[in-house]
Amino acid sequence: MSKLTHPYVDGFVAAVPSANKDEFIEHARAAAVVFKEHGALRVVECWGDDVPEGEVTSFTMAVKRKDDESIIFSWIEWPSRSVRDEAMPKVMQDPRLQMDVNPMPFDGKRLIFGGFESIIDE
Repeated sequence: MSKLTHPYVDGFVAAVPSANKDEFIEHARAAAVVFKEHGALRVVECWGDDVPEGEVTSFTMAVKRKDDESIIFSWIEWPSRSVRDEAMPKVMQDPRLQMDVNPMPFDGKRLIFGGFESIIDE
């Protein structure tokens, strides 16, 4: 685990059609290369295998997961928010991540994301 003073993390949760797992992995690997070229320290993609249904809140409820979908939980670690803020427009403009080259194999409208300042990293 990184021991940086103030790493910054972008976190993501989405529902991906289970049949698209291999396509998702290819998509994520290509995106990770771009993020790292623009300053990300680490890109982690996780495929849910123990994601319980909630009664009030849950990952599945948050992304409106359908029966044929799986939950992904991902994060990108940056050295700082300023590095992330400078890199993100470049990442979004990168031709390797355009929809016609590397389309998202899931419904991006149900992607939840946010940026987080690290406060404990032990």
